[in-house]
Amino acid sequence: MPTDMGCYECCMRCLGGVPYVSLVATLLCFSGIALFCGCGHQALTESERLIETYFARDHQDFITLAYLIEYFQYIIYVLASFFFLYCIVLLAEGFYTTSAVRQSFGEFRSTVCGRCLSTTFIVITYVLVVVWLLVFSLSAIPVYFFYNMANTCQTINFLSETPSSINQLCIDARQYGLLPWNAVPGKVCGMTLSNVCKTREFFLTYELYIAAFAGAGMTVLALIHSALHLAAWQLVLAERERRERQERTLHALFGRVLDEHRGTLRSPYDLHTPDV
Repeated sequence: MPTDMGCYECCMRCLGGVPYVSLVATLLCFSGIALFCGCGHQALTESERLIETYFARDHQDFITLAYLIEYFQYIIYVLASFFFLYCIVLLAEGFYTTSAVRQSFGEFRSTVCGRCLSTTFIVITYVLVVVWLLVFSLSAIPVYFFYNMANTCQTINFLSETPSSINQLCIDARQYGLLPWNAVPGKVCGMTLSNVCKTREFFLTYELYIAAFAGAGMTVLALIHSALHLAAWQLVLAERERRERQERTLHALFGRVLDEHRGTLRSPYDLHTPDV
């Protein structure tokens, strides 16, 4: 029976040592980064094929776009590597700030170096939140483009009985800055546009951009979650240290009172002890 209780207490201590808040934030961040980087990388590749096939006849018209897509893909590689390491560091920080770890290594005492390190993580995380809010906003642009394209195709299919009005419905990639103004044709209209919307490339690219947009949103939520958790932990540490300082002050004051009376303090109900 004692062995069973020992295993039970060990298991409870291990479960208590898991930083669930940091673990949820880390898993959310990993999932968001994986969605954004994986789907975003493939979506950029499919976008280049779509532009080359339907919106530009000359390679020189979209060569700048091709270079930008290549640069963005390299940036995605760097982001994936950086956040993989950063999330692991944040998770490690969460493990070493749990009560079970403090019980394992003795009574916790925060140091100046520890407080400085935690503050640094808070600042870095808040900066990353601002950066990813910008990324989240920019990732909505291709979703908006393909959403308008899909709606235009639906309108074309609805007005298929009047071909004269269909040819006036177009999607111009030049208006979104994807191609220069001298690109030929630069836009797709009418039934040609409707046929483009029915291709595999269109559906795949649209869904990939939506997934990348969702991944950016998940990453923003994970970073906000981590930043708030770190800030709350700093407040808990500050309050705990304030209480410890008050207790040390009270102990010191009580010790001085005992020294002043030279150990003659006694209970007023003790009638057998004579006063000195």
